[in-house]
Amino acid sequence: MIFSSITFLFYFLPVLLIIYYAVPKKFKNIILLIASMLFYFVGEPKYILLMIVSVLNTYIFGILINKYEKYSKLFLIISLCISAGFLIYFKYIDFLIENINLFLKNKLDLLYVALPVGISFYTFQMMSYLVDVYRKEVPSQKNILDLALYVVLFPQLIAGPIVRYTTVVKELAERTHSFEKFSQGVTKFVIGLGKKVLIANVIGELGTIFLSTSDPSVIYHWMYGLAIMMQIYFDFSGYSDMAIGLGKMFGFDYNENFNYPYIATSITEFWRRWHMSLSSWFRDYIYIPLGGNRVSKAKWIRNIFVVWMLTGIWHGASWNFVVWGLYFAILLLIEKILLKKYLEKLPKVFSNLYTCILVMISFIIFNGNSTEEIMNHLSGLLGLNGIPFISQETIYYLKSYLMIFIISIIGSTPLMKMIVNSKYLKKAQNVLEPIFVVVILLVSTAFIVDGSFNPFLYFRF
Repeated sequence: MIFSSITFLFYFLPVLLIIYYAVPKKFKNIILLIASMLFYFVGEPKYILLMIVSVLNTYIFGILINKYEKYSKLFLIISLCISAGFLIYFKYIDFLIENINLFLKNKLDLLYVALPVGISFYTFQMMSYLVDVYRKEVPSQKNILDLALYVVLFPQLIAGPIVRYTTVVKELAERTHSFEKFSQGVTKFVIGLGKKVLIANVIGELGTIFLSTSDPSVIYHWMYGLAIMMQIYFDFSGYSDMAIGLGKMFGFDYNENFNYPYIATSITEFWRRWHMSLSSWFRDYIYIPLGGNRVSKAKWIRNIFVVWMLTGIWHGASWNFVVWGLYFAILLLIEKILLKKYLEKLPKVFSNLYTCILVMISFIIFNGNSTEEIMNHLSGLLGLNGIPFISQETIYYLKSYLMIFIISIIGSTPLMKMIVNSKYLKKAQNVLEPIFVVVILLVSTAFIVDGSFNPFLYFRF
């Protein structure tokens, strides 16, 4: 089940909200847990047992780590190995076999293991909980139902954001519900739905069309790069907004996951604004424990490469993701060592253009299905593969998608937020906002009914 489906929007969610607000407070967590397990079961029925085992592992070892301090490190290592073992097996086993066969000239059979949806996200949540218990930042959760709810709560279960236990521990036991909070949640959810259905899906069509073209051009390659750059942003930030909005409807306050990353003026700033729950997770649980930047220069460089290689691998079992991670490692090192002082002196328009071009290149690598395809796109941006600067097909699709390009570029900046919060519209906001939400919901629903199934991109990760 996905958020941008008629089944979820008009059956699952309304029924759940009615039941949730009808039952007494002491039953609300149970209702949410049952609903979340059902939500996951509909999409991944054969992996529901894996989810239950993962929760039991986290619950049992969390208590053991908390109770037996002398052996807490051993218990932490065992529990992390179990969680990581599940992730490695289900996500990477065939990738490992392929590379063993390639390098050792073996002929091991692939296992063709299906990837459980959301395993990268909920595994990181469980691992962060166990580390936080080990660090004594939080006590272990004694109520297994509350811990299970933290892991499987459906808004963030499938594609994040990665929610820290420390963020929601108090709300698992006691949270506030109000009309204001609920309405904020509805607004956030519908905006996320609009991002996904009205922008990401539509602009993603151009990327699909481009991959089958027989009339490429330099401008067409740039259009493709911009299209996938915007599609990935609006798809993933749209899901995050929907998850945050759903959380608010049920009384939970999740941290923002995106902060207008395309207005960044450096790659360093970009990663402070993009997928913030993931970048902060790697910072707190990998980079800082390795020593961060408070070590020798050689070890600091090692730490950067380790973190970004893992970041790339986390996204998928393919070499293009590894290259994507190492690409950012190299860019960040170049910035920190050589370019930082120059970027700070540049006019923001130029430093922002520099950042966006490098990010666009990264997403061409990220989205590539083969080395040949990636190199073709990158050389196409520079006109190195003998293609014309522009073609008739390029002109046709540029005219067709110009408006969605403009909307996506404006939507990726704080401009609309600034206009809405301006003194001229502030007084009318209470009237205009509900109208805006209803219109976006109706138009999005029309697109969903008229369109085909289009899952969130990050379901793959």
